[in-house]
Order: sequence, then structure tokens, then C-alpha cells
Amino acid sequence: MRLPIQRAQVENLYVEAMLLADEAHAAFAAQRDLGLVGAGGARRDALLQVSLACESLKTTTRLMHIIAWLLHRRAMIAGDPHAGPNDSAARIGEPVVVDWDICARFEVPLRRIVAASERLFDRIATIEAGWDAPEAATPVQAMLAELSARL
Repeated sequence: MRLPIQRAQVENLYVEAMLLADEAHAAFAAQRDLGLVGAGGARRDALLQVSLACESLKTTTRLMHIIAWLLHRRAMIAGDPHAGPNDSAARIGEPVVVDWDICARFEVPLRRIVAASERLFDRIATIEAGWDAPEAATPVQAMLAELSARL
């Protein structure tokens, strides 16, 4: 039976996504605050600061899409009549692309968070594709179908 597995998957992924969102918020805020002025009070690279802001928005958007998808799945599993499989929120959509040339200039912990958000998005997309695929017949069902076809 797929429903209990889906419920557990959604709950675990939701917790993971929320923790990653908190981590991303804190890391980007810290990097932004530290990046405005470098050592000795020297002004930091303005292009890097704009790039940091852009990638922060991309990462936040990616995580918000994941969280919205998970909340919609939770509502569907709970039987909410306003949460259907054909709603726009029922599809994860296209990923927000990371510019790794820019991210290469970020600190390692920040790059790790961006990469983790990409991996989580890919996992959700893979799960969605698997849930939408027709369920394979069990061996017993296949044998019954074969017997039925012969009769």
C-alpha cells in the first residue's frame, strides 16, 4: 500500500526542507553581513555581493517550491477537497538553475547549502515522477490477468 509510505516520505522531506531553509537563511544572512566590509574595513567586491543576493533568492525560491509542493501533498494525503492532483501546486515544475561559476566564489558552507537545495529538488522531482507512474502489477495480479485472458 503506497499511502503510508507517501505520508512518511512527505513528512520526512518536509522536516528536511524546513531545516535546510533555516540553514540557508542563516548562512546567506551571515555571508551578506560579513561580506559588506572586509578585513581592515576595506569595501568588498560589489559584484560578488550582487551575485550573493541573486543566488540567495534562487536558493530561497527553490526551497519555497519544495515546501509548497510538500504542503500540497500533505493536504492531498489528508483528503483536503481543495488540494487536487491537477492543481498547479501538485507539480514541482522546473528547477531554478544555479550559476555554479558564481557560486564557486562563495564560502564552502554556502556552496554546500546551495548544492543540498538542488539535490532535494531533484529528489522531489524523482519522487513525483515515480508517484505519477502507474503502479506495477504484483506477480499475483499478473497471473490473474493472464488466467482471465485465457478464459
